[in-house]
Amino acid sequence: MSLLCTTPRPLVVSDIPGLLAVQLACYGEGFVESAEVFALRLASSANCSLVLERGGQVCAYLAAYRSVQGKVTPLHGDFEPVARPDTLYLHDMAVLPALAGQGLAQALLLPMWERAQADGLRHTALVSVQGSQRYWERQGYAVQPLHDAQQRQRLATYGDSAVYMAKAIQKP
Repeated sequence: MSLLCTTPRPLVVSDIPGLLAVQLACYGEGFVESAEVFALRLASSANCSLVLERGGQVCAYLAAYRSVQGKVTPLHGDFEPVARPDTLYLHDMAVLPALAGQGLAQALLLPMWERAQADGLRHTALVSVQGSQRYWERQGYAVQPLHDAQQRQRLATYGDSAVYMAKAIQKP
């Protein structure tokens, strides 16, 4: 990890402006989600998002929450708590392009996977967008079919090339 970035810490409301700047730099306007949506997500009891800073500014983040396998959060949707979570859902991860290749994504993913394992979650899942499928395959994720029509509609909010991916969380 870059020595210029902090260790991961929980994402908080005051990080939202920096998060939105990173999101815009990585995805372009079509995928930028509003400050209001992120504030609602951070208030969710299911939220477990992380952030990295550099010089007091957000340089990378991982928006994630506890969910169930096969459930997709639509683009611009809220994190919906579930009674019996079994899955760590990685909704969005972004690293400032200027800092790519410095291990920041792994610095966010590894503690998140460890926490999910410690919490007894059995799976981790995400929606791959904008050509990121190969990256997630290298992390052990595989494309999974969605059998529920509502979940397929939610997946469609990300565009035609989006795919739902999942992997099992290894037991200690």
